[in-house]
Amino acid sequence: MKVTQHLWFEKGMEDAVRFYTGLVPGSSLSWVSTVPADNPSGPADGVKIAAFTLGDQRYMAIEAGPLDPFNHSFSIMVECESQAEIDRLWEALKEGGSVEQCGWLKDRWGLSWQITPRRLGELMRDADRETARRVTEAMLKMVKFDIATLEAAANGETAR
Repeated sequence: MKVTQHLWFEKGMEDAVRFYTGLVPGSSLSWVSTVPADNPSGPADGVKIAAFTLGDQRYMAIEAGPLDPFNHSFSIMVECESQAEIDRLWEALKEGGSVEQCGWLKDRWGLSWQITPRRLGELMRDADRETARRVTEAMLKMVKFDIATLEAAANGETAR
């Protein structure tokens, strides 16, 4: 059995998929095609489809006009090892989109992303619940995550 996430784009699917696969390391675009028969979303060859991977996750995408816009009920979470990775992804994805609290943003196509440091999860699961509380409180004040600030909060310090 294989599980694949599926994304429905009103328009711009191929540009989005090429952008995503160029941005996330270990990603690739497998193929882009059209639906060769008339269907509820459009005439033969009027609906685009694609298969791609982002990191270790498989996706399909369709560009078939308006249906339901993307919303927070589905997001792509990228767990980053370094602040440089967070900064690079954040800057690229926010262009033409919008930023939100707690590491969330929407890209120019309206897809929600969570750009998070791997270290955040470790700190929030710390056996010392006071440490976890301080980290969580620091995280809740952030828009883009800052690892140094999270580490400082874990240590009971104020970030420099």
